[in-house]
Amino acid sequence: MKKGNKKLIFAWAFYDWANSVYSLVITSAIFPLFYGALTIVKDEEGNMISDQVDFLGMSFNNDALISYTTALAFICIVILSPLLSGIADFNGKKKSFMKFFNYLGVAGCIGLYWFNLEFLWLGLLFYLFGLIGFWGSIVFYNSYLPDIANKDQQDQASAKGFALGYIGSVILLIICLIMILNYAAFGFESKSTPTRISFILTGIWWLGFSQYTYFYLPYLEPKKNNSGSLIYSGYEEVKKVFLKIKDNPQFYRYLIAFFVYSMAVQTIMLVATYFGVKEIKWGETDATKGLITSILLIQLVAIAGAFLAAKLAKKYSNIWVLIGINIIWVFICFYAFLIESPIQFYITAFFVGLVMGGIQSLSRSTYSKMIPKKEKDTTSFFSFFDVTEKLGIIIGMLLYGSIAQITGNVRNAIIFLSLIFICGIILLMRVPKKNDI
Repeated sequence: MKKGNKKLIFAWAFYDWANSVYSLVITSAIFPLFYGALTIVKDEEGNMISDQVDFLGMSFNNDALISYTTALAFICIVILSPLLSGIADFNGKKKSFMKFFNYLGVAGCIGLYWFNLEFLWLGLLFYLFGLIGFWGSIVFYNSYLPDIANKDQQDQASAKGFALGYIGSVILLIICLIMILNYAAFGFESKSTPTRISFILTGIWWLGFSQYTYFYLPYLEPKKNNSGSLIYSGYEEVKKVFLKIKDNPQFYRYLIAFFVYSMAVQTIMLVATYFGVKEIKWGETDATKGLITSILLIQLVAIAGAFLAAKLAKKYSNIWVLIGINIIWVFICFYAFLIESPIQFYITAFFVGLVMGGIQSLSRSTYSKMIPKKEKDTTSFFSFFDVTEKLGIIIGMLLYGSIAQITGNVRNAIIFLSLIFICGIILLMRVPKKNDI
């Protein structure tokens, strides 16, 4: 199929339908609740007694431990991604690398079925595999956007991908919740077994639906001179792309701005549920149902946010819309610092969903539109985009975990995140506003 073909664009976007179940079920919803129930000791009234976890002979705050594990996964991605992207551009095997990380992530999801405190190292290892697989495949998936869609189609294509992801992940989450909340009707003795089965279903969903995308995505032509060391050739591809980005002020400044504000966005996405478990006074409200309701609200509102951002970008340009979204994020952080009740958490979830869908979709398409039309090294270009994002996550998660560990209060990290968004706004203001971006 030729570039710009609607069926090809839909097949590309459909990978979001396949893989977004990981980001919802594992990252945002069921696994955080499962992890919290496993690692937090409470009294009969539901008040927390201890959140300390013993691991490798040391005692960790449970939030700090999962934050450090997450940061380690992203360190691995940052090290591997540029080199593998360069090799993929050199030998044309972008789809093969995407499949490898996809299947690694699937194995990690299924392996979480055996997550327990007795073999905590094994559970965290599967959690690590899931993260590396998910984010590793995203590098190659994102890099297909300029290959399959024309410049004027990329904002809508990116929005379509995120929208499909939000819808698909909500469907699987609802299936899992029905099974968990009605565990007795399904013949289970407790919520633990259907919760663990949810991790297996996530892996199967991701594996099965991704095949539709792979059927249509093209294998790309290798470089004409593809002799010699693949590692050396991969390094050369990355070096060449870096110089192209550095020589383009718009490209370079946008990447720096993205690094800063994405640090805060991704950290919030990764820790929101953990925050809700510990900091919201649920009272008579079932905490699990309340958190799941909030997560579903975020996902559904994010669909509208993604398409709204794409529509506004046509009128006001991508950069100005991103500046506006970052301003909204600042106010959300200040409000989140003060919230305690479930209704306040729901209000926060609504606005988080609205700006989350917009900032994720528009950030990806903005970067894609900056890549020269005739450029073939799209994987290496998107490698810098994804590495920038991952470096931000590493710093954000390490700082979040450190603040939680040192102060014993994760609310203090919210102030830090609001300052990051303010820095992001300032940096976006410095991005040259030209062309159709």
